[in-house]
Amino acid sequence: MKHDYADVNGIRMHYVAAGEGEPILFLHGFPEFWGVWKKVMADLSKDFRVIAPDLRGINLTSRPERVEDYAIPHLVADVRALVKHLGDTPVTLVCQDWGALLGWSYLLRHPDTVKRFVAINVTHPALFLRDLRENPRQQEASQYMLAFRTPGSENMLMANDFAFGRQALFADARSRGADISEEDINEWVAAWRQPGALKAGLDYYRAARLGPPDGQGNPGGGTLVDGLTPEQLQVKAPVLVLWGEQDPYLLQDGLVGLEQYVRDFSVQKFPESGHSVTMERPKEVARAVRDFMAAKR
Repeated sequence: MKHDYADVNGIRMHYVAAGEGEPILFLHGFPEFWGVWKKVMADLSKDFRVIAPDLRGINLTSRPERVEDYAIPHLVADVRALVKHLGDTPVTLVCQDWGALLGWSYLLRHPDTVKRFVAINVTHPALFLRDLRENPRQQEASQYMLAFRTPGSENMLMANDFAFGRQALFADARSRGADISEEDINEWVAAWRQPGALKAGLDYYRAARLGPPDGQGNPGGGTLVDGLTPEQLQVKAPVLVLWGEQDPYLLQDGLVGLEQYVRDFSVQKFPESGHSVTMERPKEVARAVRDFMAAKR
């Protein structure tokens, strides 16, 4: 895999690419970096060109200091500029967690640049915002977002040599069958140790005001679809949703009503998987993407 940089939208974005052919662009979540896709990319690079960036503020990509620099319009503009840098060919977009919230937001704003769309454990943003405002189950599951938005919460994530991430991410994924080596963990922790990187990831939540009601008058939701018309919320590209049914943070309730926004979609569920489907079932994820691309030429 080749490491490279692109000067896009006022930042220097690190990305990793491999293979040749039709492009697949991967967007990671939080607290992740490009390496969460490593095994899936190794598989798909046999037949496709695979590209995975470190998103704004993460790992080796530039880190603006202000919270507002992580608002949705900036994140979307980063991806648009990267797609142009890569040749401006419509991509298959594969994304998860915060990367999927960004991915959907990008798809709605630049539909002509996405040939196919794969979201892991994240529904259409209009439905997710609905559930943050109205669904008590999702509101309870999303309380961590309010904690993440608290000033200085990055210190909690860094405490005891990143104990929170080691338990919530690696230990949980391993308990569900993920093959995570100590070398893998060291790479992740090195990304977390980048000065300001964890704060930058939390600034995604802060800038989008994402979360359930806060008890102080905020009704919950976020800014993911701000400025979009009802027509722009409609998705024309074929969509594949992969979902780990044991995810404690992102609930399948969000799939209710998806047909209102997406005309061509399918859902593949992983009954034994949790939040980290990509790490727990990389072969199955790669196979699902490959089959989806073959079916939706």
